Amino acid sequence: MISLKQNFLPLLDIMLGIFLSFLTLVFLLRLIMTWYPNINIQKGLWIFITFPTNKILKISKKIIPPIGGVDVTPVIWIGIISFIREILVGQQGLIKLAIQINAN
Repeated sequence: MISLKQNFLPLLDIMLGIFLSFLTLVFLLRLIMTWYPNINIQKGLWIFITFPTNKILKISKKIIPPIGGVDVTPVIWIGIISFIREILVGQQGLIKLAIQINAN
């Protein structure tokens, strides 16, 4: 049972870190895409950027309207995801602390 915990926490740390980094990158690319309104987001590789973000941004835009005509919700989500990433898998994150406690 202990070996399962010892194997699970480092795997969770790596997988969650990769997932949250991916989300940050996708939202960053989505933010850059807002600077170029002529991009057809329904074609090509752009769909891989818009698919994971569309539902989240639709809900966010209902709560936070554009400021001065600029959609700030991708910036807010980049901040939220970065904060969650730091709390969970950062150098002193909760999962790192759990790994250290289990190692002792």
